[in-house]
Amino acid sequence: MAHEHHHDHHCACEEHHHEYNHEHDHEHHHHHEEGGLKQQIIRIVLTVVLLIGAVLIEKYAGLSTWQLLLVYLVPYLIAGYDTLREAAEGIAHGDAFNEHFLMSVATLGALAIGFMPGAETQFPEAVFVMLFFQIGELFEGYAEGKSRQSIAHLMDIRPDVAHVVREGKTIDVAPDTVMPGETIVVNPGEKVPLDGIVIEGTTSLNTVALTGESLPREIGVEDEIISGCVNLSGVVHVRTTKTFGASTASKIIDLVENASEHKSRSESFITRFARVYTPIVVCAALLLAFVPPLFTDDYMVALPDWIYRALIFLVVSCPCALVISVPLTFFGGIGGASRRGILVKGANYIDALAKVETVVFDKTGTLTHGNFEVEAVHPEVCDERHLLHLAAHVEHYSSHPIAAALRKAYPEEADDGCSVTDVEEVAGQGIRARVGDWLVSVGNAKMMEAEGVKWRGCHHTGTIVHVAINHEYAGHIVISDQVKADSAEAIASLHEAGVKHCVMLTGDQKEVAERVAQQLGLDGYHAQLLPADKVEHVEQLLREKGEGRNLAFVGDGINDAPVLARADVGIAMGGLGSDAAIEAADVVLMDDHPSKIAEAIRIARRTIAIARQNVIFAIGVKVAVLILAALGLGTMWMAVFADVGVTVLAVLNAMRSLRG
Repeated sequence: MAHEHHHDHHCACEEHHHEYNHEHDHEHHHHHEEGGLKQQIIRIVLTVVLLIGAVLIEKYAGLSTWQLLLVYLVPYLIAGYDTLREAAEGIAHGDAFNEHFLMSVATLGALAIGFMPGAETQFPEAVFVMLFFQIGELFEGYAEGKSRQSIAHLMDIRPDVAHVVREGKTIDVAPDTVMPGETIVVNPGEKVPLDGIVIEGTTSLNTVALTGESLPREIGVEDEIISGCVNLSGVVHVRTTKTFGASTASKIIDLVENASEHKSRSESFITRFARVYTPIVVCAALLLAFVPPLFTDDYMVALPDWIYRALIFLVVSCPCALVISVPLTFFGGIGGASRRGILVKGANYIDALAKVETVVFDKTGTLTHGNFEVEAVHPEVCDERHLLHLAAHVEHYSSHPIAAALRKAYPEEADDGCSVTDVEEVAGQGIRARVGDWLVSVGNAKMMEAEGVKWRGCHHTGTIVHVAINHEYAGHIVISDQVKADSAEAIASLHEAGVKHCVMLTGDQKEVAERVAQQLGLDGYHAQLLPADKVEHVEQLLREKGEGRNLAFVGDGINDAPVLARADVGIAMGGLGSDAAIEAADVVLMDDHPSKIAEAIRIARRTIAIARQNVIFAIGVKVAVLILAALGLGTMWMAVFADVGVTVLAVLNAMRSLRG
């Protein structure tokens, strides 16, 4: 029995609250506060009506260019006031090169062309560009709002009130005022506000918001209950174990909200790309406007046409479709995964998950339940009860699951008055202690050999715990663990998803590991490992993996912390909210089902595919219209589609990632 040291491992998950943003001063979501959406629609309708009026006046009134400009300025300013203001603010803050600046220059330039000798007026086009830009902004804001609502709805697991028992009375208070150790009452139909232990009552819980698992979970006295679940049937009294801020629901919400801190490579690239790209585009537009006319017979006659081409070039070149849709896609992917009980701590881990080729599993608590039970007792020099009695006493202080199984098999151990002294844990072997007058050693074959005790084998498959009394072999106890119902399905799904190697690492005996590996269809296994050996094996597998491919390690997040940290992607079984698991890993499976790993990889690959589609589509359309604009074949209408139309389509496509 390999006793593994338990390390707590804390990933540096930044603790700042971060609002999802576009990194490019895209302020349109201001309009979508309550009532803002209606105001923007009214402004768009008013602009359309005034624009139709302006076109009719131009056709029938025979006004001069200056008078016409004043007529068109009314709808232009109604539609473009926000954009012009954003552009001015950007210049004031030293961030001139955003899409508001590009749109403002393009439309003001279109208004100015009409005053150049021999040029036609472009007043209607200028208003139309501003109008369509506003429609695009409206649409993007609505889509982003829907995204946020979906995630907020998924994560709507924190209740606003807790019924706390104080001085014999039940009073309603804000959950963040309840201290650990207080008693709260949770009625049927209510969300559990804080983590705790049930001290009275039984009920069933709906855990779907946390785990994506639709089957209710039955709980009673002494069972743990975690915040965010919905109480379905009975009234329960709960002794709280954590503050509101440290409870599971709060931690999950913080994780999902802070996920956008960890940028994916695609997002980081897009942000850098936009910062370099926009100034280049502005310089290219200036060159396009003023250099080609130098090679014509009459510079002033050719100039308006080339300025018009340059303005189209500016409108088309807005990078908003990329800068908005790519982060929105990753945001949606993280939200869609969380709805299925898969917490991904950042967009960079979506990138990493999509490239997983090797999955390494811990056995206990990951592929098996980790609920060890004594299966058989084979004493040599005493009766079964005495052998269990001594083993349970020696393991009294150990937190290992096998120790818990021995104590469970001999419950009288806690109060039979035996004194346990000189307890010594030998890493990777077992524990030695003095129980009354006996020196008892409980451990694996290595421990027996180290003490020079001749031990006997066993035909049972399971973990064999050998016991020696005063350096004489006293017998062995067989402890076994049950494989999870969906473990075989998990391995099959991973192979279907193109994962080439599924390997199991365990501290257990070779026979046990071999049986589990055959039962589940694993590609390989390594048994009888200490935590340090696991890291070594993972290092070896990391060296063997393909170029640009990743290795994921799946463990219970407590004694596997060093390996979780070393793998490209650390995936923890959340155990319905184990703190160490949530802190240690990059991805947390909230319901302990290994079959969710293949689902996480599928969601990651789908998210990356959607982001890639948006990038190819946006750049493809823009390049085509830019070439047409430079050749003089492009129109302002094409430019509007290449900017606003492409952005709207990219945002719609990005929203598919929310489905998970």
